[in-house]
Amino acid sequence: MKDQRTRSQERILDLLKTLNQAVSAQEIYIELRNRSQNLGLATVYRSLEALKLAGAVQVRTLNGESLYSSLKQDRHHLTCLQCGESQPIEQCPVRDLETQLQTSHQFKIFYHTLEFFGLCDRCGSEVHP
Repeated sequence: MKDQRTRSQERILDLLKTLNQAVSAQEIYIELRNRSQNLGLATVYRSLEALKLAGAVQVRTLNGESLYSSLKQDRHHLTCLQCGESQPIEQCPVRDLETQLQTSHQFKIFYHTLEFFGLCDRCGSEVHP
């Protein structure tokens, strides 16, 4: 049975599917306004929370800000603590672990994130010349 979504949730989900990157709730709010789909910021946040709990959107926190994207795949990143650049990692080193956890804990996993923090080449060379 398909989840019943509000019109606001559908608008946000449609927008996220057209974007090729994770965006903040503020950016979603602005983009919807630019597309003449006026939703209040509180409605955007409520809709994102409901979509998250339904497993329809993916959330990633970067520098204290939640970034949302349509649920496509698990995401893995190398993130520089100095400049904030985040590089995606294509391979998934924990896919087998996810399968084991779903089975052993009877826990439905929608997605997972894996993030490594450090210094990128450029920032690392500035710190240690």
